[in-house]
Amino acid sequence: MLVVCGEVFKRYALNAPTAWIYDANNMMYGTLFMMCGAYALCQDGHVRGDFLYGSMKPRTQATLDLILFVAFFLPGVSALTWAGWTYFQESLAMHEHTFNATPLPLYPFKFVIPLAGSIVLLQGIAEILRCIVCLRTGAWTPRLKDVEEMDVVEEQLKGSTHVDEADRRDAIERAHAIDEAARQRGAGAGT
Repeated sequence: MLVVCGEVFKRYALNAPTAWIYDANNMMYGTLFMMCGAYALCQDGHVRGDFLYGSMKPRTQATLDLILFVAFFLPGVSALTWAGWTYFQESLAMHEHTFNATPLPLYPFKFVIPLAGSIVLLQGIAEILRCIVCLRTGAWTPRLKDVEEMDVVEEQLKGSTHVDEADRRDAIERAHAIDEAARQRGAGAGT
């Protein structure tokens, strides 16, 4: 975002646009989205047809997930990773660059494809192991809780030496009220 803001400032305030910002911005956004795949899988953030899946028992869900992971996920992500590695090697061999006045090297960006594929593959293996545990126990293992914004606010206020205890409690209560109001608005928008 800073790159885009810098480009907007240079283009409109200084009348000095750059040719390479567009390519760099696309590479950074591409890297961001590719590297988030494993995180989304870890947090169960990918889209699925829950109208049937949600009504199934955990063992049935785990069986279905295990079959789908082995039949589709592993071959698909393995192929993506392998093809991405080949794509990167070809780009590196020719020292591929962008086509503009200030050429940027493309091969570091193309390395992100097999890297992200490998990380998603590792997370997929973790999900397969989670399915196996569910098949044995009959219950899903809980996912790790992600840090929420309120956790960060509370930690920052607890560590602050410039706020007394009463103000700290008041700020945390107000932050919780704002967070809850936002959650209620979000829940109401989905219905």
